[in-house]
Amino acid sequence: MQVSVDTTSQIERRIKVQVPAAEIDEAVAARLKDAAKNVRLDGFRQGKVPMSVIRQRYGRGVRDEVVGEVMRERYVKAITDENLNPAGYPEIEASVNEAGKDLEFTATLEVYPEVELASIEGTEVERPVVEVTDADIDEMIETLRKQNAAWEEVERAAEDGDQVNIDFQGFLGDEPFEGGSAEGHDLVIGSGSFIPGFEEQLVGAKAGEDKELKVTFPEDYQAEQLAGQEATFKVKVNAIKAQALPEIDAAFVEKFGVEDGDLAKFRDEITKNMNREAGQAVENRVKQQVLEALKKANDIPVPQALIQQETDGLKRQAAQQFGLGEDFDVSQLPNELFAEQAKSRVQIGLLLAEVIKVNELDASDDEIKAKVEELAQQYQEPEQVVEYYLSNDQMKNQVKSAILEEKAVDVLLGQASVKDVEMSYQDALAAAQQQGGEAEEDADEAEEQA
Repeated sequence: MQVSVDTTSQIERRIKVQVPAAEIDEAVAARLKDAAKNVRLDGFRQGKVPMSVIRQRYGRGVRDEVVGEVMRERYVKAITDENLNPAGYPEIEASVNEAGKDLEFTATLEVYPEVELASIEGTEVERPVVEVTDADIDEMIETLRKQNAAWEEVERAAEDGDQVNIDFQGFLGDEPFEGGSAEGHDLVIGSGSFIPGFEEQLVGAKAGEDKELKVTFPEDYQAEQLAGQEATFKVKVNAIKAQALPEIDAAFVEKFGVEDGDLAKFRDEITKNMNREAGQAVENRVKQQVLEALKKANDIPVPQALIQQETDGLKRQAAQQFGLGEDFDVSQLPNELFAEQAKSRVQIGLLLAEVIKVNELDASDDEIKAKVEELAQQYQEPEQVVEYYLSNDQMKNQVKSAILEEKAVDVLLGQASVKDVEMSYQDALAAAQQQGGEAEEDADEAEEQA
């Protein structure tokens, strides 16, 4: 077998392979001879069909089968011998495939890029310094009260934040439009769940009152026939309910796992949870800045095959997020919506894998166990969570990947200039969430790619 490899780009290789004709022809002849033993044709006994007939009837198909197998086998041998690291599947095409002639084929493939990491030295990273204050805790308790509030009917005009029960029907001109009506619908004024301008016009309405609301559908409204259209809604207000917040007493506290109803313990638990969230927010904020700097300093080529794999994964996530169902064909979603994010994720995954490799980072069993125990504290029965994680190899590998990511970020952070910035609890959470979209889960692939 003769092999030559051409470098057509930083991440593309073209392998040309030549296999002696005798090797292919002998394999085809042997397979035809073996097949002839079981062939049944009218006018011939089983096993007595002349080889000329066998060759004429089955020769092409058998040769294609043999050639396909040989090309796959020789491709694997070639990439092994040439120390190539394919990213995805190759395109294999035979250029000479005739009896009596050497088989010649070409395999075009993408390979993982060779990465020489550039330092992120000089990068300024802002690290939030967050203190959870009594006011933050009071606000969180108030949020919990609202989440557990009841709705009580009131005899007054509707106010912002009230829940109104309404019947409504929408019209374009004098004609009602499909999907524009409902009966007994509960709507919280100010929730933003209806068309802009609809909810605001219900402020001041009273139970039993009929109202006529005029609104304009947004230009980008999902139903194209309604986008930008002016509409009228005839609304009947059935009832008005105000939010009744629960008292902060033992019964309320017990709902959150504080069995003895102790208010001080409840407040301590909330403080611990908020401090943990603040710590995670700070960590995420720092991580995103570091990863962005790493990507900017190392503009490596990214194999299209890996981008497509990541794009397909993002499509599946989107389908789940929007409840499109398990049977939904994600290929209907355009690649363009996800390609940029997919490329960024793959690029960061490749770079982090190199950081882990170059610095010989690893995670011991003790480190994995400690991380699992830390994660388990977020659950009501942490012992069961620890047991589940440590008895499941897949979950352990996920935790190991998270630890390696943290270590890689720490290595990179040591190259940067860190500036502490005071930030409120709410601002820290908002900043981390804002930055979290692009590079979230990028490093989950690092362990596989390392």
